[in-house]
Amino acid sequence: MYHLAWSTQAQDEDERTVLVNNKCKCARITSRIIPSPEDPTQDIVERNIRIIVPLNNRENISDPTSPVRTKFVYHLSDLCKKCDPTEVELDNQIITVTQSNICDEDNETCYAYDRNKCYTNKVPLLYGGKTIMVETALTPDSCYSD
Repeated sequence: MYHLAWSTQAQDEDERTVLVNNKCKCARITSRIIPSPEDPTQDIVERNIRIIVPLNNRENISDPTSPVRTKFVYHLSDLCKKCDPTEVELDNQIITVTQSNICDEDNETCYAYDRNKCYTNKVPLLYGGKTIMVETALTPDSCYSD
């Protein structure tokens, strides 16, 4: 896998560029170019960082019996990394690249469900007078195609 420095952003209705929309961390970072308050002939970049802190979420979001999370850590470099592989053409070859070289999916702590991922957990089910543990989907729309 190659790591290439490039970016694509989405424009929203306020002419803001969406740099980050991290549903796992409940964070969104946008930017836009505005006239400088000190010198209106100059343009500056305005950043808007919105973080929603899910106060009632659990330490382990897949385990409803885990303690309520009390510590939330946000690193701007982690929020801004783009790890999804994409294909680009380089020297007449199609190669797969990511926009970051610090991608470690297993190390990311989610503070909320990423609706694009399937989360499951074992839960007790009383069936025929016996309690059995069954695997259940916590985000069914992401776990089942139909």
